[in-house]
Amino acid sequence: MFSSSQEEHCAPSKDPVKYGELVVLGYNGSLPNGDRGRRKSRFALYKRTKANGVKPSTVHILNTPQASKAVNCKGQHSISYTLSRNQTVVVEYSHDKDTDMFQIGRSTESPIDFVVTDTIAGGQEGDETPITQSTISRFACRVVCERNPPFTARIYAAGFDSSKNIFLGEKAAKWKNPDGHMDGLTTNGVLVMHPKGGFTEESKPGVWREISVCGDVYTLRETRSAQTPGKLVENESNILQDGSLVDLCGATLLWRTAEGLFHTPTQKHLEALRQEINAARPQCPVGLNTLAFPSMQRSRALSSLEDKQPWVYLACGHVHGYHNWGHRSEQEPNTQRECPMCRVVGPYVPLWLGCEPAFYVDTGAPTHAFVPCGHVCSEKSVKYWAEIPLPHGTHAFHAACPFCATQLSLSQGCSKLIFQGPVD
Repeated sequence: MFSSSQEEHCAPSKDPVKYGELVVLGYNGSLPNGDRGRRKSRFALYKRTKANGVKPSTVHILNTPQASKAVNCKGQHSISYTLSRNQTVVVEYSHDKDTDMFQIGRSTESPIDFVVTDTIAGGQEGDETPITQSTISRFACRVVCERNPPFTARIYAAGFDSSKNIFLGEKAAKWKNPDGHMDGLTTNGVLVMHPKGGFTEESKPGVWREISVCGDVYTLRETRSAQTPGKLVENESNILQDGSLVDLCGATLLWRTAEGLFHTPTQKHLEALRQEINAARPQCPVGLNTLAFPSMQRSRALSSLEDKQPWVYLACGHVHGYHNWGHRSEQEPNTQRECPMCRVVGPYVPLWLGCEPAFYVDTGAPTHAFVPCGHVCSEKSVKYWAEIPLPHGTHAFHAACPFCATQLSLSQGCSKLIFQGPVD
């Protein structure tokens, strides 16, 4: 899916400089049908062989559509702000030898480096559910990385299309700043949240903001696509930090710096933790059969349940094997089940290991499950994500499991697992 020039510019050289990675929330290590080309669950940003960044240069104020067309056809990058039928401001962008630009959006056209489509909550089983009408922009945003240390990454709303243009029509929110430069917002906006204290177990959620086309920070609009922008937040920036979240109205991306990724657990470490749990031979306290977490590959695919699959009563955390009794509701058999150990009634779900290392804030053992989906990871990671309000729809926010995007229960976002060891 890459053109040869894109492949060459993105491919790591012998000793590549890695700026960081963007990881889509809601996927457990890969897309349901596998990662393919530019469409995948995580995208690594490497220093390009040749800089492809751009910076603002000449500004044209044009009074006829023909003049505007002439400027746009020059083959240079440009942003067009249509003020009225008779007036357009076109800002030309020239080559910037000191930055690399990476573009993210729903379009599969060549200017897009990372193709992102709408995330379906919990929708990893079987085929991907088709979206009737996506809310993600075709050219949603761009990340610009400095080619020299400290390799600062900045985010901007909107991406340049195949004709190297960003076009803000009459209806788009746009304005002239006091210093004279034009700016605007995309239809559904690009929201960013920087956690306080980076991406660690001590971090706390930051405040969600909106990023403009020129990279300024604004408070949120009244609704996602309102034409009136929020207020400028002068003491905040568009610089991405480890753990920053970027919401494209349909998909949320996590930014991990190269240094931050260095401290995350590896796939090998997660596999060792899985084997350690299984080696302890946890048992079903009722059937006394040995339980075992499925392989990472099966967990990623949420494939069919296995005989030894651990199940949990989420209200109390007691881990069992599957059994088909204790129903309190015939219509939804697994939503109201009575735990045979403590008689607490609540959801009864299979447990799946969280396989995407970028979502872990530490390297702790998988001891807690998200409620109600049953994805398992470390206590600190579960508690971190249970506190993060993620944008949902046009103006709602709620916490969700990072591995499947299922909304967490308001009364109980996570459950501590209680395993029974072997009786022999």
